[in-house]
Amino acid sequence: MAFDLVIKGGTVVDGTGAPPIRKDIGIIGDRIKALDVIPDSSTDSTKTIDASGLHISPGFIDVHSHADAALLNDGQHSNGIRQGVTTEVICPDGLSLAPLSKKNYEMYRWYLSGILGLAPEQLDMSSIEMSKKHYHRKTSCNVATFAGHGPIRLESAGMNDVPLIDEELETAKILLRESLEQGAVGFSTGLSYYPNSWSNTDELCELMSITKEFDRPMSIHLRNHNMERAYGGGGIPEAIEIARRTDTKLHFEHYRTTTDSAGQIDKLMEPIDEAKSSGVDITLETYPYPVGSSFPQAFFPGYFHEGGPEAMIKILTDTEDRKILIDKMSEIDYSDPRENVWTHIGDKGDQRFEGWLFEDVAEEWNVSVEEMMCRMMVETSLSCGMRVAPPGNVRLWRQVEEDVMNLMARTDYMVGSDSIPVGGMPHPRAYGCFVRLVGRLRRRYNYPLEQVVQRMTQNPAERFGLTDRGVIKKDKFADLVYSMKKK
Repeated sequence: MAFDLVIKGGTVVDGTGAPPIRKDIGIIGDRIKALDVIPDSSTDSTKTIDASGLHISPGFIDVHSHADAALLNDGQHSNGIRQGVTTEVICPDGLSLAPLSKKNYEMYRWYLSGILGLAPEQLDMSSIEMSKKHYHRKTSCNVATFAGHGPIRLESAGMNDVPLIDEELETAKILLRESLEQGAVGFSTGLSYYPNSWSNTDELCELMSITKEFDRPMSIHLRNHNMERAYGGGGIPEAIEIARRTDTKLHFEHYRTTTDSAGQIDKLMEPIDEAKSSGVDITLETYPYPVGSSFPQAFFPGYFHEGGPEAMIKILTDTEDRKILIDKMSEIDYSDPRENVWTHIGDKGDQRFEGWLFEDVAEEWNVSVEEMMCRMMVETSLSCGMRVAPPGNVRLWRQVEEDVMNLMARTDYMVGSDSIPVGGMPHPRAYGCFVRLVGRLRRRYNYPLEQVVQRMTQNPAERFGLTDRGVIKKDKFADLVYSMKKK
């Protein structure tokens, strides 16, 4: 048989969890066409790669990537592809650039610039189908997308704190159905972000009735704003109730222990296991770091976000309105802002502050941390992002890492980097999530290679309907990763 490429002598970790085995791989076009020992005399190959001493696995699938704008600005996407990520699932947390009208696209790309970077101007992002055309064959990786709650709500009711009822709710359902018909792998929402957080449990159940038609999951960033709108008054009870009430699949985003809960896996998983035992279909994701990353808007109450960026800038530049806003910050359930580091400062700001602690910038400017945040948002026109500073306690770091590997031992877990590949000092998960898991932590905790690979490949492919990916089998796509053998 004539192959375009033969990979010989490698040890195949096929993504199913089966033990590694020595096999050759014959590829024609973009598909695997032979998986066996291929004698040199039996093939006419355009190219042959000697993979002796290498592991060959399916390309990794990142189920939580904020590379939406980064991929549009630079399709090479080196931070992901160099980790072995061949498929990025973008638009988690309900933060998406489609489906949006031209007016709403320009507004929302500005609003999200602190977390996504600034996406190109004047793109047609009027549908999921149109948005996919901006990525297809223009990036180094495959791109799958969620239907994001944010754009669906914007197109239905604007950037306003109003319930979705009657015509607005029907518009949202139509948009969600169209998005799923056009290939969205599920519905995502982030109930700490706006306009998503203005929803209530009933609204989400109505939307999930559409997702149910397509047998697709809801991927959820749990609520910690507007808790009075949540069933049971909490993010976890709300998410489980939505899935139970609508009989839909549920996926928990970045569900892991942190510096505040290190070592408490039993407590973390108790509500999940209770729900699963009663029939709720749940999967989860994690990444191997104790702290997260976001943008400064996350620290501010709901009214601040109404009307979008222009209204927000107006509040930030008015002395009295800004004072009221700062007083309201204490109502949000977030860590002390002094513990954060600037990761991304847009072109209009002073980029030397990338990598600085909030409290150090505040001292430099001789203002409070809260005043500094407001000033930075004005100077950068909202194009600024942050991450939480890592804990100084090494034992705490190690405990969170051990927790992550214990979670990875569960068959319902997969990996989502929560990558924000923007700015001069991004969270290291953007560059190190997958290699840290498959390399250092796997070896440190003596975790079987075939299992960690399965969590990064087959699990996400099956959960999000990525057919023909996630495993090394005949006629599947030849998304492959080579890595050096290490015990």
